[in-house]
Amino acid sequence: MKNKILIVLSNYYDEVSNNLLEGATNELKSNKIDYDVLYAPGCFEIPYLVSKNIKKYRGFIVLGCVIRGKTYHFELIANECARKIMDISNFSLKPIGFGILTCENLKQAKVRSDVKKKNKGKEAANACIKLL
Repeated sequence: MKNKILIVLSNYYDEVSNNLLEGATNELKSNKIDYDVLYAPGCFEIPYLVSKNIKKYRGFIVLGCVIRGKTYHFELIANECARKIMDISNFSLKPIGFGILTCENLKQAKVRSDVKKKNKGKEAANACIKLL
């Protein structure tokens, strides 16, 4: 097992994802923690990539964004993704910092991912670090 953290990032919304990643990596660097990054096409695929790599890393940070649309799809993706990530963490006994935004619109997502404000990527990295 590597003495590293794996960041799994959905880059479906590029600007938001890039901000979340910057916040997380800045936090890891300031704590002198090595990391790798894997990209998922969407948030629904994040738990698969964490599971696939569970034995290779000490902890994980999951980052992405789900924005509410006009259908039930938002609830399915947001709820199932969060549930599965919690299941993986509890089963593996490894920390997973949760930085997947669930927002009403892109404007809200940009605010929550802003590196100069309360960046949720940084918060997810900090949570993972504290649990290590």
